[in-house]
Amino acid sequence: MFVAEQAPYLRIAADLRRRITAGELRPGERVPSTRSLVREWGVAMATAAKALTVLGEQGWVRAVPGSGTVVSDRTPQKPPLGRARLVRAAIALADAEGRGALSMRRLAAELGVGPMTLYRHVPDKEELVRLMADAALGAEELPEPGPARWRPRLELAARTQWRAYRRHPWLAPVMLNSLVRPPVVPSGLRLVDWMLRALTGTGLHRRTRLQVIMTLNGWVGGLAVSHAIEVEAEQDTGITGSQRLEADMALLTGHLESGRFPALADTITGLADVDLDEAFEFGLRVQLDGIAALLGES
Repeated sequence: MFVAEQAPYLRIAADLRRRITAGELRPGERVPSTRSLVREWGVAMATAAKALTVLGEQGWVRAVPGSGTVVSDRTPQKPPLGRARLVRAAIALADAEGRGALSMRRLAAELGVGPMTLYRHVPDKEELVRLMADAALGAEELPEPGPARWRPRLELAARTQWRAYRRHPWLAPVMLNSLVRPPVVPSGLRLVDWMLRALTGTGLHRRTRLQVIMTLNGWVGGLAVSHAIEVEAEQDTGITGSQRLEADMALLTGHLESGRFPALADTITGLADVDLDEAFEFGLRVQLDGIAALLGES
């Protein structure tokens, strides 16, 4: 997997932290200005400013009117690094920059510790991703006992997953790595159990009940994966989905005007971009209607 290089502003911030802790920059002394950092590191003004902002948020420096940015009088006390803090930082990194940016080395830099420190809390990256998925999905509440009837219960479960996938685009590819054998995370097991209880007493065979849940969850996750691919492409290239579509428009128009795809040309001509949430709403209604038909309900 691609491992992203540490962002320039983080390298600058780390160097300034090192100089402060080493005593090269003492409390009350001015730290290099943004202009000085631009010259020293060859970065943009915004990058240098972001490095100082990060140090300010962490409590290492403070702005003094008329004097610029100086080293704080008190060294910030970092909360102890535990598994929960590690997972939160990993989720924040993956949310902001995608799965490709997530590495143990990059995460250690974000937390201000050595890479080997992380292995005291998780054995490897695979386990870290499992914990991330459990925390991200588990943050979405499922009421107990929840709706009594199957349809509102399954609708709520689908919306809960969709909300988690939209908040964390990396989550769907992790959970849908295998639909038949998804990663074993307690929050995922809780969700499936909660959904299966909706079909208890419906007369469906237990295998059919499981297939119904797999089908619904697979559809929600599949739609979310398509969104995740677009988000990751934008994070990697800086080109949005709309920009890619615009670039391909001439090619698409040529195919549609060729006469080889008449139904498609008639359907999409004049339509705006497909709205993902609109597609979710339509598909969810169709999925639930299909389950109702399976149960013999009108």
